[in-house]
Amino acid sequence: MQFPTIIQGGMGVAVSNWRLARAVSLLGELGVVSGTMLAVILARRLQAGDPGGDMRRALAHFPIPGVAERVLADHYLPERTKTALPFMLTPMTSLQPGPALTELTVAANFVEVFLAKEAHPGVVGINLMEKIQLATLPSLYGAMLANVDYVLMGAGIPRSIPGVLDHFAAGAAAELRIDVTGAQTGEEFYTKFAPAALWHHAAPSLPRPKFLAIVSSATLALTLAKKSNGRVDGFVVEGEVAGGHNAPPRGPLQLSPAGEPVYGPRDVPDFAKIRELGLPFWLAGSYARPEKLAAALSVGATGIQVGTAFAFCEESGILPELKLEAIRASRAGRSRVFTDPAASPTGFPFKVLQMRATLSEPEVYAARTRVCDLGGLREVYRKEDGSVGYRCPAEPVEAYVRKGGNAADTTGRKCLCNGLAATVGFGQRRDGAPEQPLVTAGDEVVDLARLVPAGAESYRAEDVIRYLRG
Repeated sequence: MQFPTIIQGGMGVAVSNWRLARAVSLLGELGVVSGTMLAVILARRLQAGDPGGDMRRALAHFPIPGVAERVLADHYLPERTKTALPFMLTPMTSLQPGPALTELTVAANFVEVFLAKEAHPGVVGINLMEKIQLATLPSLYGAMLANVDYVLMGAGIPRSIPGVLDHFAAGAAAELRIDVTGAQTGEEFYTKFAPAALWHHAAPSLPRPKFLAIVSSATLALTLAKKSNGRVDGFVVEGEVAGGHNAPPRGPLQLSPAGEPVYGPRDVPDFAKIRELGLPFWLAGSYARPEKLAAALSVGATGIQVGTAFAFCEESGILPELKLEAIRASRAGRSRVFTDPAASPTGFPFKVLQMRATLSEPEVYAARTRVCDLGGLREVYRKEDGSVGYRCPAEPVEAYVRKGGNAADTTGRKCLCNGLAATVGFGQRRDGAPEQPLVTAGDEVVDLARLVPAGAESYRAEDVIRYLRG
């Protein structure tokens, strides 16, 4: 079986968009789209008028009758500009989402994968987060409708996902157990998705994509290989220098003088034990160099996953002005990545790129009005009456506490949903002011300039692949 040597990381929100994944796939490697908040992204692309018509072209190929027409009727605004008015909000996902949100989520994931795979034979994957459970089932089904080749998932222990892929491949319904804070012993909560309900008749069988789990240790890889409810096809072994969310250090959390989590010898993956599992694996986290690729192959890895190097290339979703600023900051030696232990509502450490005041100074972000209106990282909790509620430590403090949350958990939290959406040009406008972007990157971003051709101010995905291949 032929596997890619280079996996392009699936970076959200919409950083790893269909254009980037398509470009990498056309070069013979694994291009990956991010599945994070794609319902919001599709809705806002349509509200912005769908320049170029890519969303509408993909929706015209959506196989389930009526869905594309309803999505367009709800969200497409050809006369609206994304700079003049606030975006209309999409419903926040829940344990039992309404049919309109379910259709939008399925369609959005279909669209992203369809465009990445359009008119070429290359392979394409989708990356989802275990921590964002509520949208997982319709997201996976939408991607599978577009014949996605790989599913990658981390930020948790996704033992149930292989079985979900098996069910959807057979046209059958699937369910996913949801983590609910405060659930009592023996109490379990599920979200369910039945393809037949969307088709209004028996659902067709679909190709089953390969499943790659993103792990940080041999122990986690062994657990997933032995205890998942279906076939795991390989692993991406990610270190703490990678961008986005990082696995917390093993043992009690200790912070450096700068306030970052301290990682030690226990956090170094045992590649020999992972190799013994007999499954392909890729190494990630500052491996975007030819010598690092060679080193990965020498320890038995199939290849490497690369995120940050692709995040700032021309094809990615990050706003061009932010890419230019990151490249110039790298050249000037003034970019820095801060591993923030408190930023993410998930509780996982989160990398924040610091290259200018609007992106780095705590008081700038602290001045932002706290609001949770996208809900991608909301926590599901059990109410006293046995029903479930939703809360986020980045929402207004009084609202979070009213829902039973601890006020101390709100300190330092940032609204990643809105901040990351702004990074790719789909930030909300509030009282006439645009949402400030929040940029995440791996530690290698400080040396980003090495990828830029002489005399240029930008680079392409092709430049990254050529550099890595030596």
